[in-house]
Amino acid sequence: MFPKKFLFGASMSGFQFEMGYGGDDRDENSDWYVWVREPENLINGMVSGDLPEYGVGYWKNYEKIHQLAVELGMDIIRIGMEWSRIFPTSTRDIEVEVDGEGEEIKNVVITKDTLERLDSVANREAVQHYRRILEDMKKRGLKTMVNLYHFSLPLWIHDPLKVHRGEATDARGWVDVRTIVEFAKYAAYIAWKLGDLVDYWSTMNEPHVVSEQGYLFVRSGFPPAYFSPRMYIESLVNQMQAHARAYDLIKQFSDAPVALIYSFAWVDSLSKDRKIADEAMYQVNYMFIDGITKGMVAGKERGDMKNKLDILGVNYYTRFVVEPTVPVEFDGFKMGWRIISDYGYACKPGGISRDGRPVSDIGWEVYPEGLEKVLVALKERYDLPMMVTENGIADAADRLRPYSLVAHLHAVERALEKGVNLLGYLHWSIVDNYEWAHGYSKRFGLAEVDFETKQITPRPSAYIFREIVSKKTLEPFRRYLRFPYEIWKER
Repeated sequence: MFPKKFLFGASMSGFQFEMGYGGDDRDENSDWYVWVREPENLINGMVSGDLPEYGVGYWKNYEKIHQLAVELGMDIIRIGMEWSRIFPTSTRDIEVEVDGEGEEIKNVVITKDTLERLDSVANREAVQHYRRILEDMKKRGLKTMVNLYHFSLPLWIHDPLKVHRGEATDARGWVDVRTIVEFAKYAAYIAWKLGDLVDYWSTMNEPHVVSEQGYLFVRSGFPPAYFSPRMYIESLVNQMQAHARAYDLIKQFSDAPVALIYSFAWVDSLSKDRKIADEAMYQVNYMFIDGITKGMVAGKERGDMKNKLDILGVNYYTRFVVEPTVPVEFDGFKMGWRIISDYGYACKPGGISRDGRPVSDIGWEVYPEGLEKVLVALKERYDLPMMVTENGIADAADRLRPYSLVAHLHAVERALEKGVNLLGYLHWSIVDNYEWAHGYSKRFGLAEVDFETKQITPRPSAYIFREIVSKKTLEPFRRYLRFPYEIWKER
């Protein structure tokens, strides 16, 4: 049984869901918008060729999606706001007092005058539209979670094409320490304008993915696809600082708890070498979160970075299986392990992993046991309230989703029994979405979307979700843990 107050819901982002009708719902001012239509990326297969302006169209049909959430028994929806919609043009000319030295930003002072000046350059219609979206959620009895940043940056902050080509630019994204200050302004402004409608805040979704995919794993399709371990570290540290400064400012204008959402993965070693697995666990899972809880940033303890988290948002999809390798060290970055293929994230789409487990359409092994392990490990390390803010599967045929859903909720149930302070579970997602460089080919929705007609049709798994939520129990579906896939293998 799940606790009576346990929240069930779904997560969405801005860029992946908002556009859809090819008209005034378009946001052409973000780095991802230009990135997915760049000829070099298209010719070299870095991106799918699908365009985000033909997606599900949440900007216009939000009422329909909110009503579906109600019909599925959901308590909460997490949405994303697009920085590039709110501030399509630069806010750098609006000066603020900054306390810091060199690359360290320790405090950003936002006054009433600052907010009014930001309001004068903001896209007020976009702000009002987000207000209407949140009001509609509230009207239907849904709690609101607002995430301020999910991968996409305004073009005036990040010109991915110039960075990719090594050209001089004033828009270098998270590598530029000034982005910390601009993000702090944006966070303060949104909290000031919309804080009365928000139950839970999140500053960022998966900031490490932006750094890893942008500057290390440069064939992933993420901008700017410029290999530089130094820029990887700089962008990671700057995002830590941006979260901390945004946290401070949101607290000035809102009483709602502030989260950061992070993609966690359990790490296994085939040789049972826990030392190398723990090294990978630190780099993959803990390094960033240590920065904003313990204040350990780039090997230095900083008081201004400690305890900047009320809730830890846990995104979980699968694991990594690693083995030791000859250590690689350059630009201050060291890595002594490598990922083994045919496990976790490194599988062939739609197949079977080397461990005999089913694999999703995107090539991710279904490993639900890892969610329980991650939640327990995070409790032991941080002892913070948590919320599962993303979990789901790319499965167009809905062949695996029913079993994956039950198995991951079983992991949640077990974690609760072990004393993990878990507030809720948000599925990714309620409807199909634009999956970044993969376009529309990877279907994560409880409901199927016809992207041409915008018709939304619940899949069979949606009704299983509804049944579990309504009864707050997995009992009718426990058989799914063993049959037909033996989704939960570990005894």
